[in-house]
Amino acid sequence: MDLTRVLEELRRELAHLDAAILSLERLHAKAVRRGRPPKLLSDLRRASGPDIEQERTSRRAQRGRMDT
Repeated sequence: MDLTRVLEELRRELAHLDAAILSLERLHAKAVRRGRPPKLLSDLRRASGPDIEQERTSRRAQRGRMDT
């Protein structure tokens, strides 16, 4: 087994993986979330506990918004 050859192959693979990770990170950064969140996320937030819901309503009150 030629150790030099194995190291070269691993370095090439590392370069490919780095490029793939960078591409995915750029795609994630460009993703702009628009509109209303899916119902599943709303249900998960509601199910996460009353503390979070209380925090959301207090933030709304601080901004001067009425509960709907």
